[in-house]
Amino acid sequence: MHAPDRPSSYVHPARLILILSLAPTVGLGIGRFAYSLVLPDMRDALGWSYSAAGFMNTINAAGYLVGALMASRLVKRYGLSAVVRWGTLACVASLALCALSGNFVVLSFARLLAGLGAGAGFVAAGALAAIIAQSQPMRANFLLSLFYAGPGLGILSSGLIAPFVLQAFGPGSWWIVWWAMTLLSVVMTIPLLLAPIDARAGIAEAAPAKFAIRPVLIYLAGYFLFGAGYIAYMTFMIAYVRDGGGGAAAQSAFWCLIGLSAFATPWVWRNVLARNSGGISTAIVLGVNAIGAALPLFGHSPLLLAISAVVFGVAFFAVVSSTTSFVRFNYPPAAWPTGIAAMTIAFGIGQMLGPIAVGAVTDAFGSLSYALNVSAAMLGLGAIAAAFQGRLVRKS
Repeated sequence: MHAPDRPSSYVHPARLILILSLAPTVGLGIGRFAYSLVLPDMRDALGWSYSAAGFMNTINAAGYLVGALMASRLVKRYGLSAVVRWGTLACVASLALCALSGNFVVLSFARLLAGLGAGAGFVAAGALAAIIAQSQPMRANFLLSLFYAGPGLGILSSGLIAPFVLQAFGPGSWWIVWWAMTLLSVVMTIPLLLAPIDARAGIAEAAPAKFAIRPVLIYLAGYFLFGAGYIAYMTFMIAYVRDGGGGAAAQSAFWCLIGLSAFATPWVWRNVLARNSGGISTAIVLGVNAIGAALPLFGHSPLLLAISAVVFGVAFFAVVSSTTSFVRFNYPPAAWPTGIAAMTIAFGIGQMLGPIAVGAVTDAFGSLSYALNVSAAMLGLGAIAAAFQGRLVRKS
């Protein structure tokens, strides 16, 4: 893969990146995170333990990991844009499948499919966004932040819909929520399918270059801990809010605050992400993320939960953006798809192990507070690990 001869010829790079952001909006913002909104109702209606409920996000993360592992090969064979579109369509199909059955095996397959599509689509879309962003080097990190804010739109929109659907239709209406999420995702997928992304961006696609793991092993360890830590918060916080007496409005407000925070990310972290400082930028953002995850441990007050949602959300999306900035600063463009895939794999392993492990801890001790303790601790350790990553010597 290489940059076009005339980067200045890119037409509306921000618009192109916003269209690409619809892939993680559907695959992650809705396909993965909307599950947290229906988890309490599904657990009650289907008789699940917290471990079983956590398994649904574990198998989703396993699919995400496999999708990320397959991404480079799929890109080489079919091209970046095709992988983005087909991965997003797989996520839409998985949402419909979740609405059709309460069978644990069927739901597990649907969550696996969502992960496969999201993993492959995210790696390909992230590489496309990085290529488009490099046409404006001075704004590249800001443009990439727009892409990584995509899941926030999915979180916000699902938060405005799911709690009130559950309230309107009553206990056991989780399957109606999945239909609502399916329709929402169909609408969001249409621009992604119609936009001639490659033609407008002038992208040339080729085989990805090799990516050395050893020089960034400590950084990958930090990103692994982020994957394991954040998913516990995002999986069980709605249940925590509900257990504290929060109704549909409180759950919606909490979830929407996380989604809205994503839109502030490009401005809040612009200067931090623009620093070519090894893993320090990631460590700073990840440390703030850990603080946001720890705040609910001090109580269920609406103000405290609101601050937690905002602090966690504004940092959560920036952590992912910071890893792409790290790859851009330290590797040539030909290595970006493989580099982003390596980061996604480390992240995927962490988020695969996190939900079921934290669910088991919750079952054992009988309180979701322990899940939040584990979440905040892993995020803090991830920040420390990232801080030890130095700058690399970039080779053309």
